[in-house]
Amino acid sequence: MSFWARAAAFGPNEARSLRFPNASRSYDDRRQCVSFWAHDAALEIVIHIDNDALRLIGPSVAEGEDDLLDVFDSRRPRIEAAAAKAYLKNRLTFHRLTVEDF
Repeated sequence: MSFWARAAAFGPNEARSLRFPNASRSYDDRRQCVSFWAHDAALEIVIHIDNDALRLIGPSVAEGEDDLLDVFDSRRPRIEAAAAKAYLKNRLTFHRLTVEDF
């Protein structure tokens, strides 16, 4: 069975495994977010979490790049859970997490 045939066999409410095997993340000043990546089988999923969402879940003093990356690192399990939930709602290869996702 091909990858696409296996992917089509999942029903709309069946959770596929969104995995986060790569711990790398980067700050994007132009987009005002932290970017990180996940995988669903062979698909790479790009995820951005915007600065406002990071400030919501982290300390209120999170302003600079280093502070925001520290918030991301310390809250990574919560962020990954929000990313997985967003992915289950809409299985796109790009997601931007906002305050509404938390």
